[in-house]
Amino acid sequence: MVKSYLRYEPAAFFGVIVSVESNITYDSSGKHLLAPALEKLGIWHVRQGVCTKTLSPSLSSRAPSLAVTCVASAPSSLVASGSADGSIRIWDCDKGSCETTLNGHKGAVTALRYNKVGSLLASGSKDNDVILWDVVGETGLFRLRGHRDQITDLVFLDSGKKLVSSSKDKFLRVWDLETQHCMQVISGHHSEIWSIDVDPDERYLVTGSADLELRFYNVKHELMNGESMANETGPETGNDGESATQNKWEVLKPFGEIQRQSKDRVATVRFSKSGNLLACQVAGKTVEIFRVLDEVESKRKAKRRLNRKKEKKSAKMGVEATDNVEANHGTEEAGNVLVVTVPDVFKLLQTIRASKKICSISFCPVTPKSSLASLALSLNNNLLEFYSIESGSSTKTLAIELQGHRSDVRSVTLSSDNTLLMSTSHNAVKIWNPSTGSCLRTIDSGYGLCGLIVPHNKYAMVGTRDGKIEIIDIGSGTLSEVVEAHGGSIRSIATIPNGNGFVTGSADHDVKFWGYQIKQRPSQDSKCLTISNVRTMKMNDDVLVVAVSPDAKYVAVALLDCTVKILFMDSLKFFLSLYGHKLPVLCMDISSDGDLIVTGSADKNLRIWGLDFGDCHKSIFAHADSVMAVQFVRNTHYMFSVGKDRLVKYWDADKFELLLTLEGHHADVWCLAVSNRGDFFVTGSHDRSIRRWDRTEEPFFIEEEKEKRLEEIFEADIDNTFEDKHIPKEELPEEGAVALAGKRTLETLTATDSIIDALDVAEVELKRIAEHEDEKARGKVAEFQPNMIMLGLSPSDYVLRALSNISTNDLEQTLLALPFSDALKLLSYTKDWTSNPDKVELVCRIVTVLLQIHHSQLISTPSARPVLAALKEIIYPRVKECKDTLGFNLAAMDHLKQLMASRSDALFRDAKSKLLEIRSQQSKRLEARTETKTENKKKKKQKK
Repeated sequence: MVKSYLRYEPAAFFGVIVSVESNITYDSSGKHLLAPALEKLGIWHVRQGVCTKTLSPSLSSRAPSLAVTCVASAPSSLVASGSADGSIRIWDCDKGSCETTLNGHKGAVTALRYNKVGSLLASGSKDNDVILWDVVGETGLFRLRGHRDQITDLVFLDSGKKLVSSSKDKFLRVWDLETQHCMQVISGHHSEIWSIDVDPDERYLVTGSADLELRFYNVKHELMNGESMANETGPETGNDGESATQNKWEVLKPFGEIQRQSKDRVATVRFSKSGNLLACQVAGKTVEIFRVLDEVESKRKAKRRLNRKKEKKSAKMGVEATDNVEANHGTEEAGNVLVVTVPDVFKLLQTIRASKKICSISFCPVTPKSSLASLALSLNNNLLEFYSIESGSSTKTLAIELQGHRSDVRSVTLSSDNTLLMSTSHNAVKIWNPSTGSCLRTIDSGYGLCGLIVPHNKYAMVGTRDGKIEIIDIGSGTLSEVVEAHGGSIRSIATIPNGNGFVTGSADHDVKFWGYQIKQRPSQDSKCLTISNVRTMKMNDDVLVVAVSPDAKYVAVALLDCTVKILFMDSLKFFLSLYGHKLPVLCMDISSDGDLIVTGSADKNLRIWGLDFGDCHKSIFAHADSVMAVQFVRNTHYMFSVGKDRLVKYWDADKFELLLTLEGHHADVWCLAVSNRGDFFVTGSHDRSIRRWDRTEEPFFIEEEKEKRLEEIFEADIDNTFEDKHIPKEELPEEGAVALAGKRTLETLTATDSIIDALDVAEVELKRIAEHEDEKARGKVAEFQPNMIMLGLSPSDYVLRALSNISTNDLEQTLLALPFSDALKLLSYTKDWTSNPDKVELVCRIVTVLLQIHHSQLISTPSARPVLAALKEIIYPRVKECKDTLGFNLAAMDHLKQLMASRSDALFRDAKSKLLEIRSQQSKRLEARTETKTENKKKKKQKK
């Protein structure tokens, strides 16, 4: 019989409030803050300071979820999150579900921005590309290429018609989304541009970089024609046709710059929702808040500045000025036109200083009555802070900190009944409920390197870096006593099986044995636990790990000299020395039956030894970096190991086989604790997360897991097959280029295969039906047996079902991989599908894409002409029908809006104005098109 094992799977993780790699943002209501926590999104209720909901990717695939790198909230309840693998997920915050996943980028998503309506989403990535997505249609529209380095920020202009992108290549690019081309490239920055933003009225665009100043640009809304531009530019540039044309397409015009207070580079610049404040967050501990003055105030300030200049000039000139100077002064006065500059509009209001380095900021979209704005900060020590900005100063209103450690988790310990979990960090000890992940107690402490929960779960011991043992009362959540135990850091604590004490190992070369005592508190009637040193054993080198055998017969001590000394517990006499590791042993454990001892080292190896003779059963190359913790499952020879390579591994120590590799952590894994029953285990990491992994009832076999690992390696290299990395990259033109939004993935290739299979099955079925009809005509009547694979569908419907199962975002790439012969077969089916009104849009997309891909071949293939002619006759009326239906429904909704608006004007005022604006724009476009058509006809007639 082949041995089977039970699978362990990730169950939950907790302890992360906000991760460092991503930004934070408010939702549209301003009540909740969206804080990325590694691969999840936490929705925090700002007033209550509680995480009300967690948006996490589905666990259907066993591949690890990559961390969220960027977040953007739409005007509705939708939120977009970009991941490190380039995928973008659209979430519905109300439902708490992932609506769709968009795949297009080949690198981590670094910038996301919705337009004002929320119908379009722009994304930028480390692959230097910008992709525009249709959120309603859940598909990519096009890819904009032109930047030479990663995209850092994006902003929509002119009601979503234009897009401004910033990059590390020191350039700003303005893209016209209607014509899909780069219409302006702005240089001038001396270093990478890290952030851009535009005020709500779209008057000023601000850019932040490593330069010591913030740069501002005026936003032009109406583009002038060549004649008016020539008149405005005057004689110097009016005759120069090239410069006039260039200015004609300028959307951003330099306005000026202001000096920043901090010398650190700019990380984020953001306007408040009302546009009265501008926040500049640097890559340090400060946020500079600027007041944006309105037009009247800025003109008044400019006038005062002009008057001061005049006074200074008049004072310099003095009374004895010559007539010539007076004449010059007169011309200067005439030329003193009131010009508003950047310092007249933007005034430094205050500077917010945080306790730690700030990662990102976000203004609340709802302005409170008592203050100018509310600002949320995420710090790099796993902390969220909220500030109320007033005209004089800013006050901290809330800090969310109790739900996680300020630094990495150094040790985790489970209680004997597995109901409590203790974790230690650089300045605090936290007690958790491991099943729910809720933090029960937080106790200030020293830098805890190891811990132990005393039997009966009333007290806990923590060994610190400065050589102290801290005794913690779990019930009251207080530090009851601190014992000066060692002269160096305490690296390890091991409990003695009889429950009467524990052993500590330290960097001061000592191994100390401790016993528990109950003593009376001097000022109170209650009793408390204390400890006393029973025995001390001096070693030759620093003690890194201590372990006690379950029968309390041996104590194992790992030293800095790469050896493990095993001594008798009662007499402390030497028994065995285990040597073989090339670097110091960092962790070890003894099995429940006392037969095996396993050691993990900085040399990346696990060694399994027999405790009877000290012989090495096996040396296993276990991890790609140092092995940090190892522990047996009780009453078995199965064991878990964790390492700095971010992996958790499950082993069989008898067969020396790797059973499972569990991925999930985003940084070095420091510690591990297995429950007594082995039904779950907990790991702690440098990414500040504590993860629980549960044993399931699903069995697995070693051979199957080996095959899966080989498949994963093959799939990991599939990107290399899509793109030959040795081919030189194409040189992009200065004006940029447009490409398809999607990317080829394993899903798109599988979808292409499914379409080809469906077409083949349908073709065979059509032949069978034709043969049956022939037999029927000859008089051979036999009942037709349909193909079971087709699920009772007709051949046409079966192919349509295969196409409908493909996500809208992957459709283009799926059809792109389809051979011409199959594309021709697919086109022949499309005319049957147009009769279904629900599928008209899908048919139009399929036909358009296939025509674009195979245009030349379709024209030169005689068999394709009847199909194309039939489609031409059918598609246009069908599309018009759908358009009429939509128009009728929109008109009905508009009528209902007008009826409701007549009762209460406040509800649909904005919607109505937007609708009228859209209609006017459409009518202008139609007029322009008709004019160009008539002009072209006239020109053709004149030529004839």
